[in-house]
Amino acid sequence: MKLHARGLAVGLCLGAALVGQAQAADKPPVKIGILTDMSGTYAGMGGPGSVAAAQLAIDDCLAAECKGMKIELVSADNQNKADVGAAKAREWFDRDGVTAIADLTNSAVALAVQGIAREKNKVVMFSGPATTALTNKECSPVGFHWMFDTYSQSAGGAKATVKAGGKSWYFITVDYAFGHSLEADTAKAVQALGGTVAGSVRHPLNAPDFASYLLQAQASKAQVVALANGGQDTVNAVKQAREFGIVAGGQRLVSLLIFLSDLRALGLESAQGLSYVDGFYWDYDDATRQWSSRFEKAFRGLKPTMTQAGVYSSVRHYLRSVAASGSTDGKVVADKMRALPIEDPIMRNASIRPDGRVIHDMYLYEVKKPSESKGGWDYSKLVATIPAAEAFQPLSDSTCPLVKQ
Repeated sequence: MKLHARGLAVGLCLGAALVGQAQAADKPPVKIGILTDMSGTYAGMGGPGSVAAAQLAIDDCLAAECKGMKIELVSADNQNKADVGAAKAREWFDRDGVTAIADLTNSAVALAVQGIAREKNKVVMFSGPATTALTNKECSPVGFHWMFDTYSQSAGGAKATVKAGGKSWYFITVDYAFGHSLEADTAKAVQALGGTVAGSVRHPLNAPDFASYLLQAQASKAQVVALANGGQDTVNAVKQAREFGIVAGGQRLVSLLIFLSDLRALGLESAQGLSYVDGFYWDYDDATRQWSSRFEKAFRGLKPTMTQAGVYSSVRHYLRSVAASGSTDGKVVADKMRALPIEDPIMRNASIRPDGRVIHDMYLYEVKKPSESKGGWDYSKLVATIPAAEAFQPLSDSTCPLVKQ
């Protein structure tokens, strides 16, 4: 009897192992590339933190739907240069077997890689870039804009500011696709609400000195000085705006795109009172707090930005879709990504539209005064929720060929 029982146990174990191997064989190997800014102005909001977020997504899927799959993660610095990003994407797709790319951080890089991914039938997921061109004329059946864009950043911020009396606006804008799109979308929103645009000035990426731009903003006498930039450029502009007395002189300072990493660099003394729109804040609810605690332990004791949270969400959903479809073919996986519900600790009321835009709730926050903060990461207070259907450009306004079809 003992020998029979032992043989039965061995047989069951062997059978289970064979079933596990068969299930794993049904799920193809995956190689994900995180193409991000590793050392430049956007490294804090994406960078190595995006790689850490992707690894968390891989770990979570391997413990669930992706059990037994072979998943590899690679990363590279796009240097905020379209040619560098495009060359790396081609190398990954043609030589290294990368099946999908995530993050991208920079709009110019993102637009270049979108075209290559479309050509190669590879999935690409944008969490760091902001230009709405990715889901308009440059849309792709295998491209997904995951977290935020210039429309989502402009709609909530413009509405709240104009309602509060900020009707005339002056823009300080970073001079490339992202800044141009952010200024244009915000100006359109301001004018639709009855406001006016007093003028604008453009600055190069990674500008250390904003003196001349701020002086022009002051001279315009606009009620609102809007920063259409991001990363270290925003940090530098906010700090110098305080020194120039922009707010003390009666003008309202609005950052159209700011990240938790930027608030940490600024400190509450400099950032207090800033209004901004965000797609993810670590302290929103129990689910975001729990996930953010995991991220903090995995990455240098830092809380995640919305870009890094978006990388987790996009990579997790991609992996679930590969596991469900049994394929890494770009179109097959993209179709499955649109069919499956997005379920994770990051997004609320999320879905994917035909143009590749992932819509979800966005949030209007205000930076706390130092006296209001309860701890080191307690920077912001929720002012309003912007429902998913209102937060992004209406599909009826899309110029994406996929929508027309």
